Amino acid sequence: MKTRLDGIRRSYQALTERLADPDVIANSNLLRQVMKDRSQSEEVVLAFDEYCRLDAELEGAVELFQEAGDDAEMREMARSEMKTIEAELEELDAKITILLLPKDPNDERNCMLEIRAGTGGSEANIFAGDLLDVYRKFMSTEGWQVSMMDSSAGDDGGYKNVCLEVKGDAVYSKLKWEAGVHRVQRVPATETQGRVHTSTATVAIMPECDEVDVKIDPKDIEMSTMRSGGAGGQNVNKVETAVDLIHKPTGIRIKCTQERSQLKNKELAMKMLMGKLYDMENEKRDAEERARRGDQIGTGGRSEKIRTYNWKDSRVSDHRLGQNFPLSNFLSGDVGPIIDGLIAKDQEIKLRELSEESMN
Repeated sequence: MKTRLDGIRRSYQALTERLADPDVIANSNLLRQVMKDRSQSEEVVLAFDEYCRLDAELEGAVELFQEAGDDAEMREMARSEMKTIEAELEELDAKITILLLPKDPNDERNCMLEIRAGTGGSEANIFAGDLLDVYRKFMSTEGWQVSMMDSSAGDDGGYKNVCLEVKGDAVYSKLKWEAGVHRVQRVPATETQGRVHTSTATVAIMPECDEVDVKIDPKDIEMSTMRSGGAGGQNVNKVETAVDLIHKPTGIRIKCTQERSQLKNKELAMKMLMGKLYDMENEKRDAEERARRGDQIGTGGRSEKIRTYNWKDSRVSDHRLGQNFPLSNFLSGDVGPIIDGLIAKDQEIKLRELSEESMN
């Protein structure tokens, strides 16, 4: 492991030197990329530097202990220092091991979050709206930037579908754990006999991508325009600002009415299409990886039921963790404990795999 860490440190130092290169400074895109690459290895390099410093201190404490001879007080002082340093080294070793675990290449990206009402009619729409409120509160506490990309309101409240663009620090690494089918069990506001209904909503998390990640042949796109209708003044009702886009090879259809100009709606529709196509590629890659690795935390697929929200018992059950959480906390936007639990479980699985590989 030390050889690998030495290599990471050399790479980090080289990137640090590049930040002073006039050619890099003059190219804003290159500068941004160098800074990003450097920041990705900074935490592990700092931890390794600290480990090396403590290791040198331990050598000094051992030497002091050996030279103390019959001086009991000096030997005890050295022994105490050795014990303290060894505990810190053990903690750092565990931290570095986790930092070196394989990372999802999309973790540092921004993403699109899409919520679609599933089974349950109007109640499913309302539940989709509830999930949107929860995620907005969570994103606010994280300090992320959120903008609405597209939405279709439900007749009795909530949303048939809604899509957000989320920007911030390592957004995808956290939100990706929300992908899947969310199920709610409660008495709908429209229910007159007090019966509990089960409804669902599907959440998709699509990492941000661009033309470099996804190539789209213009001949594969069928695009038409229409009037948006609804609020927004006379322009949206008289001018064809809305866009209806179909990607012929996959059958993906995107209607975009969010913006008040046709050009902006076209840009949004293409951005959403790229996100969906990139997500499909990732899902295929992840399926192959799961088949290779065997068991893991769920399938990560959109059809997987990941969580149940039970209003009667005021609990949220995450099926991948096999744990319950207070419903009131979740509704106030406190999604962090569930996500942290899933990240920890994923790390646990990767550490076990690493241990098994080193034994073979």
